[in-house]
Amino acid sequence: MTGQVHIVDDDEAIRDALHWLFTSRDVPAAAYASAEGFLEAWSEAMAGCLLLDIRMDGMSGLELFDRLREQGCRLPVIFLTGHGDVPAAVSALKKGARDFVEKPFNDNDLVDRVIEALAYDAEQRARDAGQASIAARLATLTQRERQVMDLVIAGKLNKVIADDLGISMRTVEVHRAHVFEKMGVKTAVELARLLATV
Repeated sequence: MTGQVHIVDDDEAIRDALHWLFTSRDVPAAAYASAEGFLEAWSEAMAGCLLLDIRMDGMSGLELFDRLREQGCRLPVIFLTGHGDVPAAVSALKKGARDFVEKPFNDNDLVDRVIEALAYDAEQRARDAGQASIAARLATLTQRERQVMDLVIAGKLNKVIADDLGISMRTVEVHRAHVFEKMGVKTAVELARLLATV
């Protein structure tokens, strides 16, 4: 799923204006009339960022933020705040919100901040996918291949590895080749670099 800005605001005029603003700048957008409405629609597959009004009837933006965090939602959150809500927004930043924007806001500044949050979310998802891929490749290694890999990364030569594990040098070479093939690398340096990202 491609990222989009998820606008949650109970003021229809503001919601419509924000939706128009983002779509006019080619930023995909979806709008929700309440925190409850967004919570119902939310799933872990949702990508993008959340533009959230702090004050709403029913569940407030802050309450929605807390509920989403409890459920493991990692979407970057930008709060829209009135002047009196700044202390609450600062508190939300300490809990992991990405940003807050005071009303009245500058349209271009808001769009720029949302584009940054969308890029951040895309980077996070790519990093997570990369780490999941590495973990899946590691899971295909046999116990002996894991032992050989650890010693290769430690910079040990095949002869030393053979002595350490009580196996022939030829067997070490076979295991080493399997490790490189399964991990999708050609050298020990590439392997070390790959595992450093996990």
